[in-house]
Amino acid sequence: MARTLALALAGATAFAVAPAVAGPEPGRAAADMAVTYRVTAPYQQHANGVRAGYKPDQYCVFDRVGGTGALGYPHFNHAYDNSTDPAKPTALFYEDDGKGGKRLVGVEWLVQDRDQNLKTDDDRPSMFGVPFKGPNRGNFPGQPVHYALHLWLWKKNPKGPFSTYNPAVTCLPGTTRPQPRPAS
Repeated sequence: MARTLALALAGATAFAVAPAVAGPEPGRAAADMAVTYRVTAPYQQHANGVRAGYKPDQYCVFDRVGGTGALGYPHFNHAYDNSTDPAKPTALFYEDDGKGGKRLVGVEWLVQDRDQNLKTDDDRPSMFGVPFKGPNRGNFPGQPVHYALHLWLWKKNPKGPFSTYNPAVTCLPGTTRPQPRPAS
C-alpha cells in the first residue's frame, strides 16, 4: 500500500504540472490533485471502493454516440452528489483487469444544476482549474440536470485527463447494458 501511495503521489505531482491543470490557482489545483490521488489510492483494490460506499453498476458503459472509448463500470456513492471536494468524488470507474477482477481507472464528480435549465450555466462549478461539463440531461429516469467532471488519474486518456470517455478503456463483449428493442 505504501508503494502504491508513493507512486500515486509521484504521479499526481507529474500530472498536476501538466497543461491540463490550469487556471488562476495552479498551486491549489496541484494540491487538490494530490489529495484525489491519495484518497482514491486504496480504491485500487475494488473491495475497498465497495466498502467505502461506492455501489457498482453491473454494466460497463461505453460511448454509444461517438463510439470511441468507455467509462468502464461506474460505482456511485450518492452521499457525495454535489461534491466539489477533491477527496469526495461521486463515482469511481473500474475496468476489467483480465484476471476476473476490476482495476480503478478514473473518477467523476456530479453537481446538480440549481435551476434545472439546460440553457443556463451561471452555476457551473470547476475543480483543478477546469470547468465541469454541462449542464447535462439526466442519464436515467429521476437523475436531475447536472454538471460532470471526469478525471482519468489511474489510466492515461489519450484525449486528455478530463475527457468524458477514455479510448484506452474498453468494455468486454456481453458486459454492456442491453439496448432497448424498437417498438414494432
